[in-house]
Amino acid sequence: MTGPETVLSVETEVYNDLRDSLEREHRLEWIVIYKTEVVGFYEDFQLAAVAAIEKHGRGPYLIKQIGAPEMPLNLSLFNKPMYA
Repeated sequence: MTGPETVLSVETEVYNDLRDSLEREHRLEWIVIYKTEVVGFYEDFQLAAVAAIEKHGRGPYLIKQIGAPEMPLNLSLFNKPMYA
């Protein structure tokens, strides 16, 4: 299976396995996970993104703010013209 829902499945599983300890120790920090490796923790998204790119190029990798509410995206928004 290589659909979009599986692209970060390993990284998401690693995050979910560590979720409790991450939320206790690193709440609201940004984490970078590449495959099964926790690359590091960062104070903002920009620092996390730079570290991820420097270490693993174009990825894919998971960059996530620990303990932040999930923000689901409606993918149909990406199929509509921005200016009509």
